[in-house]
Formats: sequence, C-alpha cells, structure tokens
Amino acid sequence: MKLKPIITIILAVAGTTLSAQLSVNQILESVETNNTTLAVLRAGLEQQKLENKTGIYLANPEVSFNYLWGSPTSIGRRTDVAVTQTFDIPTLTGLKSRVADGQNQLAELQYLAERMNILLETKKLCIDMIYYNALKKEWDVRLGHARRMAAAYREKFDRGDVGILENDKARLNLSAAEAEAARIETEQQALLSELKRLNGGVALALENTDYDESILPPDFEQWYVQAEQKNPVLSFVRQEIELGKKQVNLNRAAGLPVFSAGYMSEKVVGQQYQGMMLGISIPLWENKNRVRQAKAAVRVAELREASGKQQFYDHLQSLYERAAGLYRIAEKSRKSLNELNHTELLQKALDAGEISLPDYLVALGLYYDMVSRTFEAERDFQKALAELSATEL
Repeated sequence: MKLKPIITIILAVAGTTLSAQLSVNQILESVETNNTTLAVLRAGLEQQKLENKTGIYLANPEVSFNYLWGSPTSIGRRTDVAVTQTFDIPTLTGLKSRVADGQNQLAELQYLAERMNILLETKKLCIDMIYYNALKKEWDVRLGHARRMAAAYREKFDRGDVGILENDKARLNLSAAEAEAARIETEQQALLSELKRLNGGVALALENTDYDESILPPDFEQWYVQAEQKNPVLSFVRQEIELGKKQVNLNRAAGLPVFSAGYMSEKVVGQQYQGMMLGISIPLWENKNRVRQAKAAVRVAELREASGKQQFYDHLQSLYERAAGLYRIAEKSRKSLNELNHTELLQKALDAGEISLPDYLVALGLYYDMVSRTFEAERDFQKALAELSATEL
C-alpha cells in the first residue's frame, strides 16, 4: 500500500492531529496531500485544462426554415429548408488542439513550480526543526548541570562555605540556561505551527535530531545539466517558446478562407428545388497583425529563457559554492566538538575544587558556543543543499 492512502486513513481516524513520529519525506508527502494552496491549485489546474480544451472544435451546424405566404394569395406559399456546416482550416488540421495541449502543459508546469516552492519551504522548516531538536538535546544536558550546580552552591552558601557572589553566579548561570531552553522551545512551537499551517491545519510531529544523509554533487557542471532539465520554471519558459511557435502557425492558418457546405430545399406551389450549398468567407481584416504579434511573443519568450537560464545557473553556482564551504566548516566544527568535549571533566574539576566557578563557566560557555556554531553550520549546509535539490522534491 502506498503512503498517501495510509496518511489519509490516519487523518480520517485521528481527525485533526497527526501526532505519530514521521520522517522528513513523510512530512513532505503529507503536506503535498493536505496543503490547501496546492488543493486550490490542483482544482484550478483541472479547470484551466478544460478551459483550454473549449472552443477548439468545429462550429455548430446551422439549420434554418422559412415559411412564406404569397401576396396575392393565388401564388401560393413557399417553404425553404437549409442545413449548413462551417469548416475552418485550424480546426481541420488539428492546430487548435495542439495549441490547447501546449497550454495544458504550461498549466501543469506552473503547478509543479508552485508545488516545488511549497515543498521546499516545508523542507526548510523541517531542517530548522531538526536543528532546534538537536540544540534542545544539548541544552537539556546543560540545564541539568546548571540546576545541580545552583542547588549545590545554595547548600554551600547556606553552610557558609562560599560567599554570595559565587552563589549568585551559579543562579545567574541557571537563569541563562533556562532562558535559552525556553527560547528553543518557543522556536520549536513556532515551527510546528508553521508545519501545521502548510499541512492544512493538521498537526505534525518531527522529533529527529539528525539529518538524513546528504551528499553534495562532486561536479557542479555535470550536475547542473540535469538540474536545468528538471527545473519546472525553465521548462515553463521552454514550453512557452514551443507554444508560441504553434500559435504563429495557428494565427497564420486563421488567415485562410473559411468554407461552408450544406443542403437546401425550396418548395413553391407545384415546384420544388433542392441541392447543395457551398460558401466561402475570406478574412481580409479580422486577423490583421495576429501573426506578427505571435512572432513577437516567441522572441520575448526566447529572451526570457536565455535570461532565466543565466540567472538559474548563477544562483545554483552560488548555492553550490556556499554549500561546499558550509560543509567544510560543519565537518571541521564537528570534529573539534567531538575532540574538545570536556564538560564532564570540567564538572569533576569544579567539584574537586581544582578550578574556580568563573573559570568553569567561561570554559563551559566556550564549549556551548562551539556547539551552537556547529549546529548552525550543519543547518545552513542542509538548507543550501535543499535549495540545490529542490527539483527532486
């Protein structure tokens, strides 16, 4: 069974809450299913496709009937019956249908571009959530140390073993740790609210503290060729050019004569005439400048494609270089963090009286500053990589 039906069943049972722990990919699929903006866009896409397919068929056949009475009455009455059908070249050759198909492809690509933006926003929120989850995990440890130290120094102060300054420093350290922990929880709740909004009002849970394994493409130029072909925005511009060329052919064909054929019968007293009808309409003025306008639209689309490709290339190259730099920083910071994690030794040295409380707080502050910088570098790398791989969403 696919994931989307499973999510639908869960939501039907749970009502408005999806509290089960989900992966980032599952959250993306849930948002794609439940996002109200995407739901509106999907409905609009179907409406647009039907609209594009409207008016591409032959004109309706026409039936006329005339009943005429003569004057004087002695000449009798006359009855005419006519059935006619109009035929235009764009419809007969399928040009209108091909233009409609191209318009439908444009509508689909526009939807895919909006979908990519919403899913990219969702993934960035998930990355932020993982960042704060990891930060909270570290800060909970620090908060526990701060509480134990504040309690210990309170006891020492009550016994007279330490002065008020040392006791206040321990309390101040605890207050700072509690304030930072509260800030982290506030950020987590804000992110969950944003995920709920994107998920159509259905709450989501993301408790991961580690990112999915991510690899930066080793060769930018080779990777870019594939990314360019998959980008819906550039595909939209390319499709605009193709549609413009079809529109040129359609407008050129609209300048050709329109034919009509049919049957006519005329009856008078004692006489009857019947036979075929043929007609032709020559569009001398109606379609003036339409071909030139369509060609101009193609030129504009071609310029837009060239500009879009250059901007897309420059943007991705900048992101790639930034992601590569952030990756190096994150790797170096993580290595230093693992090698220089001496929080337990610092605690033991403080308890044994080998270092003073100010020295302990300074050393601990340096360590947690490195923790924050490492997590920030990893988060920023993941965000840059998410933008680079947005076409894969």
